[in-house]
Amino acid sequence: MKILDWYILKRYLLTFLIMLLLFIPIGIMVDLAEKVGAIIENKAPFDETAVYYLNFTVYFANILFALFLFLSVIWFTSKLANNTEIVAFLSSGVSFSRFLRPYLIGSTIVAGFALLLGMYFAPMASKGFNEFKFKYLKKNKKIQKTTDVYQQINDNDYIYVRSFVPTKKTGRDFTYEHFEGNELRYKIFADNIRYVEEDSSYRLTTYLKRTFHENGLETVEKERRKKMKFPFELEDLTPVDYAAETKSYGELLEFIEDEKRKGSSNIGMYEVVKLKKWSLPVSIYILTIIAVAVSSIKRRGGMGINLAFGIIIAMIYVFFDKIFGVLARQANFSPMVAVWLPNVLFGILAVYLLQNAKR
Repeated sequence: MKILDWYILKRYLLTFLIMLLLFIPIGIMVDLAEKVGAIIENKAPFDETAVYYLNFTVYFANILFALFLFLSVIWFTSKLANNTEIVAFLSSGVSFSRFLRPYLIGSTIVAGFALLLGMYFAPMASKGFNEFKFKYLKKNKKIQKTTDVYQQINDNDYIYVRSFVPTKKTGRDFTYEHFEGNELRYKIFADNIRYVEEDSSYRLTTYLKRTFHENGLETVEKERRKKMKFPFELEDLTPVDYAAETKSYGELLEFIEDEKRKGSSNIGMYEVVKLKKWSLPVSIYILTIIAVAVSSIKRRGGMGINLAFGIIIAMIYVFFDKIFGVLARQANFSPMVAVWLPNVLFGILAVYLLQNAKR
């Protein structure tokens, strides 16, 4: 690499790092100011709170990774343009494509880190972040519950719960069905079901089991209370929205296949989470090219014009990303299209702006 490459690459990475170090503490202070009352009221331990904000840092850095990079590239490239350094580079015979090379090298480094973050570190942070929020920050709010949970556990077993309260680990109107082939062999009913954490079993209230024999006879078993184990996990009764976010990439693939087999209605949401792990690194390249194309020209309004234009583009990108993400989660809309369409549209914009910048 030549002096020009090192000069721009160091500015690229250093400015991005400074941007993260500046904005993440601000985000922590804003979040703490909003939630300090709930943290004190619910007596959240200091060590758990500290871990929560460590997870908060990783969680939101992962979400805003590309946008932080975009604004940092606009910032330092605008400074280069205002100091006429870019004019000097290009006047020395360096082509615009050659000038862009250290930016692409920097993008590759950051994209590799973003991929690693999204595959492994962000899921761990998301799990800790959401568990703390659920345990302490929503403790005194209206009790949340899942309703009408219907799951296929395996090829032979199905469960249904009319409502389940995760904080109490209790459900109402529980039904368990066991099939052999196409024949229903037995069916269990209970007015209430409670998860017993000590031995991972379930306590049923007003238990009733109907067994269907091959000769057409039926036997009925009733008990006021009964404790038993089932071939399903507690999370099968509590399908939280952030479940996919808490899993590493390998675990996520297995989780999605398992949910497809169960007939889950949240497959679109899970597919979006999976595809975003790959789309984020690509968006880093696209937004870097847009940022360079926008800010490499010295404008009469100075750096402020470039930043304003960059913020507008960033807002539009976030808008498209959120809108298509919601469509994939709540409607019959392809997750592949929802995740990649913003990158395709902004990729076209990047090519157009890059051609104008070269001229």
